[in-house]
Amino acid sequence: MDIIWAQPSSVTAREVGRLIADRDLAPTTVMTVLDRLTRKGFLLRTRDGRAWRYAPAESRDAYVAELMLEALDLTGDRSAALTRFAQAVTGTEADILRRALTDLEELEDE
Repeated sequence: MDIIWAQPSSVTAREVGRLIADRDLAPTTVMTVLDRLTRKGFLLRTRDGRAWRYAPAESRDAYVAELMLEALDLTGDRSAALTRFAQAVTGTEADILRRALTDLEELEDE
């Protein structure tokens, strides 16, 4: 996913294989992984002649946010988990959270 998220546009399995220069993977292995990621909803694919082009279904940020929400669901006390999280972030990260919450409140007031 890191390789595909880093690309400015969709890529073919062959292009992904070339981008994984440090690993000696068979083209069929790359295609199998891309197919599985597509079936799991991580990738979207479109036909390009005889090849498939792959693109992320969501941005990395959206994926990480979903993981964070899933982690919150694992706790019996979301408030406690959020409080602990807020205590663990840096001052800059806290400022970002404050701005995001303020922006959400302003949207709700409209």
